[in-house]
Amino acid sequence: MDPNTRKFVSINISTKQEVISPHIRTTEELYVLGLNLGKFSRSVQFLICLGGVFVFYLIYGYLQELIFSVEGFKPFGWYLTLVQFAYYSLFGLVELKIKSNKQRRIPLRTYFMIAFLTVATMGLSNTSLGYLNYPTQVIFKCCKLVPVMIGGVLIQGKRYTLVDVCAVICMSLGLIWFTLADSKVVPNFNITGVALILLALCADAAIGNVQEKAMKEFSSSNSEMVLYSYSIGFVYLFFGIGLSGSFSTAFTFCYQHPFQTYGYALIFSISGYLGISFVLALIKLFGALVAVTVTTGRKAMTIVLSFMFFSKPFTIHYVFAGAVVVLGIFLNFYSKNSDKINCAMFYNLWTFLTKKRTSFSHTV
Repeated sequence: MDPNTRKFVSINISTKQEVISPHIRTTEELYVLGLNLGKFSRSVQFLICLGGVFVFYLIYGYLQELIFSVEGFKPFGWYLTLVQFAYYSLFGLVELKIKSNKQRRIPLRTYFMIAFLTVATMGLSNTSLGYLNYPTQVIFKCCKLVPVMIGGVLIQGKRYTLVDVCAVICMSLGLIWFTLADSKVVPNFNITGVALILLALCADAAIGNVQEKAMKEFSSSNSEMVLYSYSIGFVYLFFGIGLSGSFSTAFTFCYQHPFQTYGYALIFSISGYLGISFVLALIKLFGALVAVTVTTGRKAMTIVLSFMFFSKPFTIHYVFAGAVVVLGIFLNFYSKNSDKINCAMFYNLWTFLTKKRTSFSHTV
């Protein structure tokens, strides 16, 4: 083969762009919110991503619960989802306009399915807050593995390891314990909320597989996925809420409380949209294990802050049930990353942290 040809091919491969996230363009140029993380050391990169995940998702969770704490808003979870879809569609449109490649690659029939699953995931999740405590909803969201594994066994005939089975058992027992504790301390506990969040988890478990398959098959960008899935979902929601007869009531209520509804929804939609960029950056830089560990810690912090900022009954059973769920999550991490989780990894992490702490103290 001609040497010049080999050189030309090598250059194309090294400069090829990868679709990583709406805000991350290439492996060499890892931009998040306009900041090139490639210029920083590994420890600074981790701290930036950690801060981004915690800041944006804690704001997201706080405002979401704040909206549902507005007196009279609880019946309008589907309308909040409609507003959220409108914001996300706008964000996706602006981002796609900025990018050079604006051609749609995924067929519309695929987007119809993705949009339906997205509506089910977010709509049912938002609506469940009208019946559940926010910490209970977050605990359920931590256990998406349960419907994923059940669906894998029933639909695809998959087989799982003993560790995976133990993880599901721990998560299931933790959920049952948490729900029973919630039913005892919350005077207006309604099993409808549990049913809604379980259906949302099932839709969420399905949507990830459909999105991943479509993006790999057609090599589409995340911004295209956001624009079409949320805009089509907006149409579904608009006609669905209109046919149900609840649109005028919800619109009137939000019109009378614009800042507590549309204003809060705008901020929590922006924070959720931006927070995912830091999660994807963590995955790209440090792997899925670190990313999921950080997001799990964020969810734990969300639950703590929920009890701090919003008045609600508390029982020690919440702590015990949450610990069982965390054990199940750890077992799931271990099953997927058993070759990476070992004593040497923890020793290296401890050495890294102590060295950084020593150098910081010397600098001070």
